[in-house]
Amino acid sequence: MGIFSGLEKLGLGGIGKGELFEDPKKKQAAVKKEEAPVKKLSLVNEEDYLFDKKYKCPICEVDFEVKTVRTGKVRMKNVDIDLRPDYDELDQNKYDVIACPECGYAALGRYFTTVNKYQIDDIRNKISMNYKKLEHDGPTYDYEYARSLYQLALANAVVKKAKNSEKAYICLKTAWVIRGETQRLDPSEDGYEQKKAANDAEEKELLNNALEGFIMARQSEEFPIAGMDSTTLDYLMAALAVETDQDDIASKMIGEILVSRVANSRIKDKARLLKEKLAEKNQ
Repeated sequence: MGIFSGLEKLGLGGIGKGELFEDPKKKQAAVKKEEAPVKKLSLVNEEDYLFDKKYKCPICEVDFEVKTVRTGKVRMKNVDIDLRPDYDELDQNKYDVIACPECGYAALGRYFTTVNKYQIDDIRNKISMNYKKLEHDGPTYDYEYARSLYQLALANAVVKKAKNSEKAYICLKTAWVIRGETQRLDPSEDGYEQKKAANDAEEKELLNNALEGFIMARQSEEFPIAGMDSTTLDYLMAALAVETDQDDIASKMIGEILVSRVANSRIKDKARLLKEKLAEKNQ
C-alpha cells in the first residue's frame, strides 16, 4: 500500500504520482521491529482529554473547529528512538493535523497558517476544486480517520510545493500514527497478524520516505528544520536509518554526533544507545 493510497475517496486520486521530494542537487543543476505482541491498550474516556479549537481557513476563510488535545492533561510515558512521544491516556499524534472540512486544506499545526498567495491558488485549483468532504461526527478520532487526515496533509504539501522538511515531517508523523495503531491492536482478534504485518510494512515505507526527505532538507534548508536544530535532526536521521536498516548511513551519522563539539550530552547519550542497538542488530 502506497502512502497516497486512499486519496481517491477524497477526489484527489491524481495527486502523488510523481516524486514526493525535490532533490536540491537537481534544482541547483537546473538553475545553473520484530517485537512481541503488545496487549491492546484501553483508551477510556479519550474525549475527556480533548476540546474543540476554532480556526479560520487561510484558503477559503471559513471558520471551523477541530479536536485538540488539552495541554498538560496527558502524561508521556516513553519516547521511542525516533523521538515519537508515547502517552498513557491517548495517542496525541492522531490530532496533530488541522483540516478545513469545507475546502480540503490540511496541514500539521506548525505549518497551517504559513501559506503564500501562490500556494493558496494552487490549493484552491488542485485540492478544493476536486475535494470530496471527509465526514466525521464522533467525539474522538479513530485511526482510519487520522490516517486520512495525514494523507490529505501530504497531498496539500505536494500541491503547494512545500519544503522537503515539511513533507518528511508529515511522513514521519504518519508512521508514528500507524505505530500507535499497531500497539493498540488486539492479538486475540481475527486477522491480527495480517493487519500487524501490513502496518509494519507501511510504517517502514513512511520512515524511509521521512529519512530521504530530511537528508534532502539537510542539504538545502536553513535551521531550524521542522523545529529541530542540527544535532537533533542528525540524531533523528540516524535513528530513522537504524529503523530502516540503512546501517551505513546510521553508523556514519552516529559517529559524527559522538565526536561533535556542539552536540549536548543528552543527544550523545541517545546516540550511544543507537550505536548499541545497531551493534545488536549486526551480531
